[in-house]
Amino acid sequence: MNLTVVGTGYVGLVSGTCFAETGNRVTCVDIDEGKVERMKKGEIPIYEPGLDVLFERNTKQGRLKFTTDLESSVKDADIIFLALPTPPGGDGSADLSFVMKVAEELSGMIKDYKVIVDKSTVPVGTAEKVHEILAKKLDTSLFDVVSNPEFLREGVAVDDFMKPDRVVIGTSSDKARESMRRLYEPFVRQGNPIIFMDERSAEMTKYAANSYLAARISFMNEIANLCEKLGANVDMVRIGMGSDTRIGKRFLFPGVGYGGSCFPKDVQALAKTAEENTYDFRILKSVMKVNREQKKILTGKIRKYFGDDLSGKTIAIWGLSFKPETDDIREAPALTIIEGLLEAGAKIQTYDPEAMDNVREIFGGRISFSEDQYEALDNADALAVITEWSVFRTPDYAKIKEKLKAPVIFDGRNVYSPETMREQGFYYESIGRNPVKS
Repeated sequence: MNLTVVGTGYVGLVSGTCFAETGNRVTCVDIDEGKVERMKKGEIPIYEPGLDVLFERNTKQGRLKFTTDLESSVKDADIIFLALPTPPGGDGSADLSFVMKVAEELSGMIKDYKVIVDKSTVPVGTAEKVHEILAKKLDTSLFDVVSNPEFLREGVAVDDFMKPDRVVIGTSSDKARESMRRLYEPFVRQGNPIIFMDERSAEMTKYAANSYLAARISFMNEIANLCEKLGANVDMVRIGMGSDTRIGKRFLFPGVGYGGSCFPKDVQALAKTAEENTYDFRILKSVMKVNREQKKILTGKIRKYFGDDLSGKTIAIWGLSFKPETDDIREAPALTIIEGLLEAGAKIQTYDPEAMDNVREIFGGRISFSEDQYEALDNADALAVITEWSVFRTPDYAKIKEKLKAPVIFDGRNVYSPETMREQGFYYESIGRNPVKS
């Protein structure tokens, strides 16, 4: 098939590259000329494990191309994917201006039948709005609008796309249904389902899935906070809960809150949708409140340990991205934690394998950035672990103690075991477990 993917963010670039990998001819479109030129030269603008191999192979073999010219890209396209930003507006609702602008442009370009696919996460009813815009200038026989939400986890997005748990497609058109089935069949050869439904249900499915996962995380963070007060160990509680097949093991790890481009935005947007439809979605409001407060937990522990005022104290931070294996810092807990520590007067020394350039754009010279994880420890009063990158899991404990002024670690992701910390002689605080006093 000939495919056009409009937008080359995480979703658009991963989708376009993976579609090319199964033999389709894909043109990715973006308005950022500099970004397009870099991709033409083989530079990938995001960090996503495994993407580089597929990107290089498909660009070299001519199946994956890049342009700023929307009209030329859609001329021969069978399917056009809209993978555009839908950032939260001032009131929490999803901003659909990018999606609607491209829909308006497409309405003046389409000459023969196309399937237009909303790949972005969009509020319920968006497919109908896109259809209305296209129908102002086009005969409705020339297009169908489909909802095809993505379920990609940053850090494993390529695997998620190539081997999806399920593919959700919302369409009321038999013609569009058949095109989408043919497109996705190579990705579900092991028997995972392609689930067809109406457009509104497909749009709702994405919000419901992300909001439920966010709720699990916030619930476990609340359990962890209560465990600390009761002297229970959240690790044992998590294992006991996760062994129940009705609950399962995933998304039960407590920490310093969720972040990224999906959960915060999608929970907020679904809550706003409920509000607009006069429904008080109380659970979602609580999920958001818990997450906001959870991002402050580690800062509170550090301030309490040092007597609140951190003037003259240096805190080393390992991990800045919202999760491992990505350079994405959108809504990352590290940003909230750093701001809180700076407000308390602390000096901050950081290290992250991929996200430092993005954080530098926010904080500039207010914090320092290190060449490796151990350099960040130089003369620091304590280490705070915020993102559970693999490189942090089995560190040189002797080197940590040598570099720090005192053996003090605050672990926002429960990377280390209290037993190991006790054996190594650290003062150690984590989430939902008793402190270890050196």
